This record gives sequence, structure tokens and C-alpha cells, in this order.
Amino acid sequence: MDWHTWHRAYDAPDSYLSRRLALVRERIADALDGAPDGPLRAVSVCAGQGRDLIGVLAGHPRRDDVRARLVELDERNVAHARRAAAEAGLHQVEVVAGDASATDAYAGMAPADLVLLCGVLGNLTDADVRRTLDHCTRLCRPGGVLVWTRTRHHDTGVCGWLEERGFVPLWVSGPEVPYGVGAHRYAGRGGPWPAGRRMFSFVGYDALHGRQGPPAEPSSASR
Repeated sequence: MDWHTWHRAYDAPDSYLSRRLALVRERIADALDGAPDGPLRAVSVCAGQGRDLIGVLAGHPRRDDVRARLVELDERNVAHARRAAAEAGLHQVEVVAGDASATDAYAGMAPADLVLLCGVLGNLTDADVRRTLDHCTRLCRPGGVLVWTRTRHHDTGVCGWLEERGFVPLWVSGPEVPYGVGAHRYAGRGGPWPAGRRMFSFVGYDALHGRQGPPAEPSSASR
């Protein structure tokens, strides 16, 4: 899959990805609006071109409070995100070219006030989704917000797994849309961020389900 070309669908205002992106941006803005005063940390797992977080921070009043790290494997998408951050004057946004499944990629940023897990869960086995959410209990600070996406017919499982891990739902998309978007606040206790671990292995939507479905979700993990 050419993940750089795949992102062109975002340029079509009424595309599946553009409509989902609008919901994700709303959740990010809400999380920033409700965040405590002072410096904030944000991380994006499988960041792609950073259209979600960078798109919100560019015009948000908390923009200068946020130090962010976006992790993405595709070098062309990394370059796109870096240009977008620079053009928006977001000097505290760091775009890292690397394997988003590696815990070492988030060293020094965990726990974060805002965690984005958008465009990856639909490409993982259920076992790896649960393992990734286990890590989110340490990647997200107590009181922080996790924003996630997953293909519509799977998101109910995500909500249950999150609640089992101490996440409280703030907003979840309804059945009227063909994609799952959610925001959960972490009410657990957290813990130290582990080094040298792998959170998930990318499989891909089509490989998982053996059929064509909604647009494949990009992943910056090793493929």
C-alpha cells in the first residue's frame, strides 16, 4: 500500500476520510478546551500526515501550551507533517520517522495529556488491540484523553475494552455514520512507561477480514 497516495482522499471534502477527520478534530478540540491550565503533552500513534492534531493546533488558543510528538513510518508523510507544522508556526510539534508500535518512540512524552490512536486499530487483531489499549493506560496520564478510531462494526468492542482498563467514555459516534470515532478520559492510576516493547503488529483490514471494506486505515508500524 502506498500510504502517501492513500492520504489524497482527505482532499475530497465529502470522502469517508474527510468526514471521519472532522469528527476526530472535534474531539481533539474538546480535549484541549477541557485540559488544565499550563503545559500539555500530546502524542499521535501512527500519525500519517498529522492532519488531525496539526489541523486543530494551528488555530487553537492552547496551541503554544502543547508539546507534541507525532510518530509515522512513511518518510513522505513525515515530510508533509513537518511542513504543515512549520507553516502553522507549531515549533513544539515534533514529527518522528519511526515505528509507531515501539514503546521507545514515546520515551520522554509518556504519560501524555492527549493520546491519538487514529487510523491503526482497524488494522490489528483483537488481541493486539487489547494489548495496545493496555499500553494506553501508561501512555495516557490519569485525567488525560484518548481519541481513537476504528471501523464501525468493531468499535463497540473498543469501548468495552477501554472501560475495562479504566477509561470513561466522553463521546462515541453513533450508528448513523460508517466509522467509529471516540474520546475516553483515563480515570485509572497509570504507571511507568515501559522501554523496549512492541505494542502491536500491523496486519491490515483486508488481510484480517478477507474482503474489501471501508478504506484501509494507515499505520506507521512496520509492515
